[in-house]
Amino acid sequence: MTGLSHFDTDGKAHMVDVSDKPVTARTAIAEGYIKMTPETLALITEGRADKGDVLGIARIAGIVGAKKTAELIPLCHPLPITKVALDLTPDSALPGIRITATVKTGGQTGVEMEALTAVSTAALTVYDMVKAVQKDMEIGGVRLTFKDGGKSGRFENP
Repeated sequence: MTGLSHFDTDGKAHMVDVSDKPVTARTAIAEGYIKMTPETLALITEGRADKGDVLGIARIAGIVGAKKTAELIPLCHPLPITKVALDLTPDSALPGIRITATVKTGGQTGVEMEALTAVSTAALTVYDMVKAVQKDMEIGGVRLTFKDGGKSGRFENP
């Protein structure tokens, strides 16, 4: 299992020991989208969804998702997150909502999983809030676009 830090020498899953790693500033940015019909997008952007402010509630859900990542992903470390910001942008060309999450910490391990969880949670919340009018929405494109900090340094996804 060379190169996979979540497995020990016997191939068993374990939480990585980060106690000897230095505390550094770490940032991760992830993105994704939820596709829908133009009519559903209009319902959201015009504020006509029965459940309320779809984008505002999805933004809060994404923040909560980032904070709860260690409870959802078994081998993630609980981290002292110092920033979570979500941008939910309506895109008529998609049509749908493009979602970007930025997460920061000063810690011994990165926040990539927190950024990815924030995007996923926000997209799922949009789905939940308008599923009564459209059940065939598509969530996709969830990926890490940037990370910085720690031993591996900077990564930018083209």
